[in-house]
Amino acid sequence: MRAVGYFWDTGGSESLAEQSRAFLDFCHQNGYEAAATFLDVTAAGDDRSGYRQLIDFLKQRPERGFTVVVISSLTSLGSDLRETARRYFQLVSLGVQVMCLEDGTDPGSALLSLWTEKKDERLGQKVQAAMRRKAVMGEVLGRPPFGYRVGPRRRLEILPEEATVVRYIFRLYLRDGLGIRLVARRLNEEGMRTHRNGLWSMVTVRDILRNRTYLGTYSRFGVRVPASHPALISSDDFRRVQERLSSRRQERAERQTSLFLLSGLAYCGYCGNKMIGVSRRQRWRRRDGSQKLAEYRYYQCESRTNRSLCEYHTRRAGQLEEEVRQALLGEEPAAVLAVPKAGDEAAVLQEAEARCRRLRGRLHRLDKRLEEHMDEAARGRLSAERLRTLGVAVAAEELSLEENLVEAERLVRQQASASERQQQKERALARLRDELDRLAPLEQQVLLGELLEQVVVWDDSIRVLLRP
Repeated sequence: MRAVGYFWDTGGSESLAEQSRAFLDFCHQNGYEAAATFLDVTAAGDDRSGYRQLIDFLKQRPERGFTVVVISSLTSLGSDLRETARRYFQLVSLGVQVMCLEDGTDPGSALLSLWTEKKDERLGQKVQAAMRRKAVMGEVLGRPPFGYRVGPRRRLEILPEEATVVRYIFRLYLRDGLGIRLVARRLNEEGMRTHRNGLWSMVTVRDILRNRTYLGTYSRFGVRVPASHPALISSDDFRRVQERLSSRRQERAERQTSLFLLSGLAYCGYCGNKMIGVSRRQRWRRRDGSQKLAEYRYYQCESRTNRSLCEYHTRRAGQLEEEVRQALLGEEPAAVLAVPKAGDEAAVLQEAEARCRRLRGRLHRLDKRLEEHMDEAARGRLSAERLRTLGVAVAAEELSLEENLVEAERLVRQQASASERQQQKERALARLRDELDRLAPLEQQVLLGELLEQVVVWDDSIRVLLRP
């Protein structure tokens, strides 16, 4: 077993040198091979270059499953609990073990205990108790669900026009046997709109079908009040809908997600909406009795998939990705149109900085999601195993976004001149030509993101728009 040390000079009683010596003693006592040590100091600011070097080191090691990352304490991972939780799960997502010098154990349980204590302080017992009292009385807290409005006594009252739509959704799904996508399509075709006068999607329909409020039960802050308001759906119908939803989820659980290189870049040429990657597996029996299994990967218009508003426009994933690659590498790529360059360097820099802000916004939302998972576990609604699974999933996505942000910030710094931008594009094209097949799928996706603004896709042609 290889051990990697990571320590942070927090200004406490132990210096970095003392923490490093303790790490070497720990390795000697437990029979670990000390592979490397990474250090950060308070004066380094928010960049935590030592931690980033640790992540890069671990990613380059194929034997991560036989590596343990040793820290002096949880405070080594972050200046606050949110940062600590993020970095703990990021390390776990890389397949390594995390261990504290203090007691030689995984700090995951201690992290949850600290989070629970902090959560109690943050919410405030008086505020939480007051909100729970309101919930017990069935008083509405927040936005009412579709189909209801808030009455004079803060109770839910039926909103007739929307209630009719709710009952219609349940009838289409349960009695007419339509799938969620087809239900959304029917609602849009018939001119029905959501709470905010928007189009229906698979997500909004699914949320309606899962909402227990339509049974007449109000749930908030862990309090469930049956018969607090008029029901829209019978318990039998609601139960059968949940059974059907659960069976569909179990069917999809075995499917493995795969990376699509043009995700977020490909757009339907007919409706202008994004095209999303779809995987389908097909099994059939041959004449000789043997079975054949094939997987098909393709891009499909999101409007068709989510709202059934566009025609059935699809392109095989491998063929489309190769077509884009050839267009980029062609000597006279007629299909490639450079996006008109901004009139001055300030406009180009502004766009690059906007991309950084978008990435930071996505990271912030992922932080909030991890915080919600931690809160659920602190309240006892998530098991430790489930928290670990969800935390690792969020952390893996964060690591990918952080890498993109580091690259985006680097690109911002390179917008000083048109020549530098051209050199960056030429380097990316050279990597596309010489190294694409050797790069991991995520690295290929990042590389294409550096070059492409968008790819407009028709059934028999494409138009590739380059970044300025």
